[in-house]
Amino acid sequence: MTDRPAPTDRPAPTGQAAQAEQAAPADRPSLNDRRRAATQLEIATTAAAFFAERGAEATSAEEIARASGVALRTFYRYFRTKEEAVAPLLAAGGQRWLALIAAAPVGLAVPEVLERAAVEALTPVDERAADALRWTRALLTDPGLRRVWQAVHQDSEDALVPILAERCGAGADPLEVRLAAAAATAAIRVALESWAAEEPADGTAPADGAAPTEGPGAPGPLAARCLRELTAGLRLWGERPDAASAEAASAP
Repeated sequence: MTDRPAPTDRPAPTGQAAQAEQAAPADRPSLNDRRRAATQLEIATTAAAFFAERGAEATSAEEIARASGVALRTFYRYFRTKEEAVAPLLAAGGQRWLALIAAAPVGLAVPEVLERAAVEALTPVDERAADALRWTRALLTDPGLRRVWQAVHQDSEDALVPILAERCGAGADPLEVRLAAAAATAAIRVALESWAAEEPADGTAPADGAAPTEGPGAPGPLAARCLRELTAGLRLWGERPDAASAEAASAP
């Protein structure tokens, strides 16, 4: 990993560049926002590589900043601590899971939506995604990153509550929705932690000790199993009326 010189601060865009940013659609991130996101991802990826190789404790924020090509002050503009630098990577799978849940067809049962989305979100689509998953495994086994992982997990749970509430309809009990979100995110957490520790209870861990990223024992199938077992008895699934029944009940 080679060091790159820290970039100088760029001036605010002027002339045609400024007009282009002003003319951008409202729902599209601005050029500055995209640059910030790219810088943040570069720092996160660099930090993950260091942490996976030698652990968080043995890595300094200065090393991460230098290898990312940014000044130390820029690093701390994005992250309060060196450990928090990997939060975007730890959160990526959960964010994809949430997006897939929100975009799933309305007619599907919520448990099926959760399971399908988990398998898709945690199954790498190419070698780069598989590498990111392997990095995640190394990060989850680092005691120095436990607080960051817990914070990412809590953020995912909080974000799932309104998504579930919308899918379950206005008649759903808010407490039941909250319990469902907690159970579902706990299932994903347990699956990933078990995979990272190479301890799937179904005996699918390979003999060579290399945790698989696809097939039996991989995060996707483990997440599906954990979801089925942790959420199967939720009252929300069994007692919530479907949309047609709700409309009939409310009709005069």
